[in-house]
Amino acid sequence: MASSKMSKYWWFQIGGWFAYSLGLLFFAYEYDKLNGLLVVKMILLALLGIGLTHFLRYIIRRNGWMKLPFDQVWAILLACVLVTALFHNTLLLGIISIFHLSNNTHSVPFMKRAILGSVDSLPIFMVWVMIYYIWHFVENNRNQQLESLRLEALVKELELKTIKSHINPHFIFNALNSIRALVDENPERARKAITELSNILRSSMQTEKMETVPLEKELAIVGDYLALEKIRFEERLKVELDIDDETLEEPVPVMMLQTLVENAIKHGISKRLEGGVIRIRSYFRGKHHVLVVQNTGHLNGHGNSSEEGFGLMSTQSRLSILYGPKANFEIRDVSQDTVEAKISIPVEVI
Repeated sequence: MASSKMSKYWWFQIGGWFAYSLGLLFFAYEYDKLNGLLVVKMILLALLGIGLTHFLRYIIRRNGWMKLPFDQVWAILLACVLVTALFHNTLLLGIISIFHLSNNTHSVPFMKRAILGSVDSLPIFMVWVMIYYIWHFVENNRNQQLESLRLEALVKELELKTIKSHINPHFIFNALNSIRALVDENPERARKAITELSNILRSSMQTEKMETVPLEKELAIVGDYLALEKIRFEERLKVELDIDDETLEEPVPVMMLQTLVENAIKHGISKRLEGGVIRIRSYFRGKHHVLVVQNTGHLNGHGNSSEEGFGLMSTQSRLSILYGPKANFEIRDVSQDTVEAKISIPVEVI
């Protein structure tokens, strides 16, 4: 990165100063004053300008003036620019005199000519400092934005990993409780439940490094989970599916639908002696993919997901991290005995 910046700096240095010299030569040509000595003098002007502004850059960086507000250093910079311009013209006139690069004879004293010449060249050095400061301001601002984006991405990645690490143990704990309830009552059903659980864990392990999976794959995990719970609830649990086939390939966050179904059974079906119905719907609405999980039950006046347990909090957090404000999650009573959890995910248009 440093070599890239240095290379860019030198390209601007050399290109800028020689462009300035060529500009002066062009005006000399227009006024029919172009000659070989003038070309040599312009080359010297550019080389001295490159060397002196590079030294000025060294002074600025060494003293840390780039880190200070401009209103605190402008006076110092102006003094440095004046000295640099004077030194530039003194060296230029000195070399011209020593090597006899001018045919003109001057009655004006040497230092007076150097001072008058520095007044003429002062604007180019002031422009150089302004460009240098503006370039660094833009570069530093861009680097800060990139660093901020990298930090934000890292935070989101850590948040997602933390949330997912809670989801899997949370689900396993509930599933093992279901199996434990069957061990003494019906060992055959318990063995079948263990098989269903192994299918779920296998699917979970295969997708643990993914943020999203196709809805079809997520539905397979949900199907295994519901088969496991149906062993425990028997006829008390009824399942209804209304899935638009066109949504099966849509990406959805891993284990999110399973989390909502698990929550519906834990807070809805399991609390009712007569059980109830789980309805799962998937469809497109405008530019969004909508997932709906309905269950028999009610919220007991609690619409805030934080009061319904970690599963719903993680759902809201994951949607916010993955999609920002484009996604939406809500849970509410839609009738006296039906609770609805709805997720709306933006559809990626290719």
